[in-house]
Amino acid sequence: MSREPSFESIVVEIPPAKIVAFKSIVESYDNLLTLRTEDPRRHHLKLYFAPDQRDTVLALLESLHESFAIRRLA
Repeated sequence: MSREPSFESIVVEIPPAKIVAFKSIVESYDNLLTLRTEDPRRHHLKLYFAPDQRDTVLALLESLHESFAIRRLA
């Protein structure tokens, strides 16, 4: 029996000086996503979200892309 995954994830890289502001913005969207540090030395962040929120998360990342120099890794 196959089940849909309960969450999806995206790994991004953000310059260290911008991580706190980025975290504040994405966490202000109640229940949209959870942010975890994937690799602190490389400033990689992993974003976890429900599959039905994918379009919203992608739109948010696109809107913040230039301001935060977001680089999507996976």
